[in-house]
Amino acid sequence: MLEKVTGLIVHTTNYGETSLVIQLFTKEHGLIGVMGKGVKSLKSRLRPFVIPFTYGYFYIYYKEGKLSTLKDVDVIDALLLIHQDITLIAYLNYIAELSVQVYKESESSSIFSMMMTGILKINDGLDPTVITNILEVKYLPFLGVGINLDECVSCGAKTGIVTIDGDKGGLVCKNCYQNERIVKSKTIQLLRMYFYVDLKSISKLDIKSENTLEINRFLMTYYSRYTGMYLQSKDFLKKVGQIEKG
Repeated sequence: MLEKVTGLIVHTTNYGETSLVIQLFTKEHGLIGVMGKGVKSLKSRLRPFVIPFTYGYFYIYYKEGKLSTLKDVDVIDALLLIHQDITLIAYLNYIAELSVQVYKESESSSIFSMMMTGILKINDGLDPTVITNILEVKYLPFLGVGINLDECVSCGAKTGIVTIDGDKGGLVCKNCYQNERIVKSKTIQLLRMYFYVDLKSISKLDIKSENTLEINRFLMTYYSRYTGMYLQSKDFLKKVGQIEKG
């Protein structure tokens, strides 16, 4: 039976000379494999739409646990702003790869919606670094490593907080401080806001670069130490100079 699903193509693999196996992240079924028969052929009208990061409605013959079959595609949003900028493409690639890995760990149906909300906000012109940071913070509980942003990780003190440290895993108070890098109090406030804010409600951003740098530094260390994830797309962001290298 033909089914209409909402999805984003996150990866494709050649199958023979004219076909593709498509990794499709969907709202309805999560991450699925779809066979695109003959879609690479010059005569195929689907050829322009079976590339990574096509966001649309996909008409498929769905088979649970097996390869589904692609029948047709209707593009929802061509993500034109992103596709015209190599840096934004790098962010898109990272967000998609991160979201897929988080979904594999949690199988939460909410990951797809959060991912696409973030991607569409970037395509609307909002700061890609901030949107990415918000997603990174929101994804942590799904990985089982959520951050306690209310008290010192060492002693539980709720007052006298002086910094936040990725290696220690959260907030550090003045009594437990041991020469960790000091961050601005605004950075800690922003991290709390990132966790609680509704992505859909964001229409503009005004975050200072110094706060973004500190948040990036913390999240890079925290993800590396507590999630065990290694994503090649993160390395590419470093190469294009969008995040601090270590």
